[in-house]
Amino acid sequence: MTDIPTKMHGVVLTGHGGLDKLEWREDLETPTPEAGQVLIKVGASSVNNTDINTRIAWYSKAVRGSTSEGSDAGFGEDALADATWSGGTLAFPHIQGADCCGTIVALGQGVDPARLGQRVLVRALQSVPNEDGTHRVETFGSETNGAFAQYAVVADKNAIAIKSDLSDTDLASFPCAFSTAEGIIQRTGLGAERVLVTGASGGVGSAAIQLAKRRGAYVVAVSSASKANALRDLGADEVLDRADELPRNRFDVVIDLVGGPRWPELLETLVSDGRYATAGAIAGPIVELDLRTLYLRDLTLYGCTHQEDRVFTDLVKYIEKGEIRPLVAEVYDLRDLAKAQEAFVAKSHIGKIGILVS
Repeated sequence: MTDIPTKMHGVVLTGHGGLDKLEWREDLETPTPEAGQVLIKVGASSVNNTDINTRIAWYSKAVRGSTSEGSDAGFGEDALADATWSGGTLAFPHIQGADCCGTIVALGQGVDPARLGQRVLVRALQSVPNEDGTHRVETFGSETNGAFAQYAVVADKNAIAIKSDLSDTDLASFPCAFSTAEGIIQRTGLGAERVLVTGASGGVGSAAIQLAKRRGAYVVAVSSASKANALRDLGADEVLDRADELPRNRFDVVIDLVGGPRWPELLETLVSDGRYATAGAIAGPIVELDLRTLYLRDLTLYGCTHQEDRVFTDLVKYIEKGEIRPLVAEVYDLRDLAKAQEAFVAKSHIGKIGILVS
């Protein structure tokens, strides 16, 4: 293995706010793996909603608007006390980046020596046990430093070896978005049923189309008309424009990544005993629920963040078997992370925006 430098390059988040809070550095301390950890030389990452949401403090309960409302300058002082998705504060400077494809270059005490040199994907959403037997969820790049730097450390169990001919940027498009989508699908038990996917052109939405089709579902995607053909090519059976009236009593499952003012209509699209699941609310987190719709039609609502460990290892198997494919719209160098986030917020792309790190 090559020598590991004591200093590394990366982009740090220096505070909550606009793109000016992203700072390129070449003097960051290279982390050292502790017992049970591995050091990864990062090859590539990608941009996710959680990067933007954390930067602008959208996760705060003080925020009631859409993510686009604060994308330029953030949501202000009132949102800082609980600005992370887990409800806490964030120590700055901080290295974000939930997606990671790279190579293990150093091992902490107790790690199998055979792991050295393995190409890996990092589990983005990590289940951590509490002393009382419950669990909490930590996101790579949120509760810990992530992949927007030359090197990163992670628990051995969360660095999953992968054998694939895909590039680092292609592989780095999978962890956060696809595991979120697969987590929803496994939680709802989706089979050969009718499913509606909102925000279908984004990373999680486009992943959900592929993963639902893999299970034999009939997929109806909601997106803009300009993206309809691309989503059909990805596997969607139908595409509805965002402005279209939604059909009533048609779907067994709704996978919602949008929320916002049209949320009550989504419940009306479900058949009796239908299942609604969400892992995002880019159009706004505050919605109106008519409890009569919920209980008279025996609906089930799922909030989906925690994932069993098998979700990610299953995903890696799908990749290795070629059952799902990456969808990378653009690739930026890490130094240009601010430009990549600008492109991400513009929502003119389909799939993911990759970040080349090494």
